[in-house]
Amino acid sequence: MRGWVGRTCWICCAFVMALLFMSLRPAEDVITKEDGMDVINTASLAEDVEGYAGTTPLKIYVKKGKIERIEALKNVETPKYFALIKRDLLNKWNGLTVKKAAAQQVDVITGATYSSDAVIENVRRGLEFYQKNKK
Repeated sequence: MRGWVGRTCWICCAFVMALLFMSLRPAEDVITKEDGMDVINTASLAEDVEGYAGTTPLKIYVKKGKIERIEALKNVETPKYFALIKRDLLNKWNGLTVKKAAAQQVDVITGATYSSDAVIENVRRGLEFYQKNKK
């Protein structure tokens, strides 16, 4: 019994360590460069954040410390309602400094509440990560 318990403990410890290392994602996986801008990809940062039908990953483009634009990545949200988010929500942070954008209070889009909440959380996590990891 002692050998079996010892091996089980070892396997559990190894699994926990693997999860810990996976959660410590390097900034290179999340922050990249594109056309002279820093691009924050929230796919891995907010993989647990779901809208109405699933995750709502984004790319946040930052140039000289200001948000240039935010683009939605592939998702399975209802196209009719997500179009409202693209039109009325994603531009709310444009032109703001990263610090101001991170503190910006943004209202959800009526009719697309779950999706809006998920997008807002993606932006929050992306900008928080950027502020902590930008060199």
